[in-house]
Amino acid sequence: MTDDRTSAYGALVLRVALGLMFISHAYLKFAVFTVPGFEGYLAAQGLPTALAWPIILGEFLGGVAILVGFYGRLVSLALIPLLLGAVMVHAPNGWVFNVTGGGWEYPAFLAVSALAQGLIGDGALALKSVTLAQLVGGKARPRAA
Repeated sequence: MTDDRTSAYGALVLRVALGLMFISHAYLKFAVFTVPGFEGYLAAQGLPTALAWPIILGEFLGGVAILVGFYGRLVSLALIPLLLGAVMVHAPNGWVFNVTGGGWEYPAFLAVSALAQGLIGDGALALKSVTLAQLVGGKARPRAA
């Protein structure tokens, strides 16, 4: 059962946490690992280095959109493939994220969180939202939060 009095605020809390996580991971790749360092990591994983900027920008811009609730439901769903890619990269390292190279449980948890955000919606204080009915019905008309 859903408590209609508080569910919009629960969705808001999830949205803020998820948005901040994406922003912080983009910052980590840009400022700490550096773009060339992240490109090197991608190359070591057998992935194209050209993915570095799209990943960083996707995390940053997607994180901002989720944080402020600008079609956050859609952006959360759109970023799931990025998170599943991270799961695949970290899967050989094992379960716990503090192992060398990082484990897969954290990106898996974030993928599930993004799915939950996509199913729940943007919640309170969102700039632009779309309902699940609009998504499924193909009539994704924005509505005020």
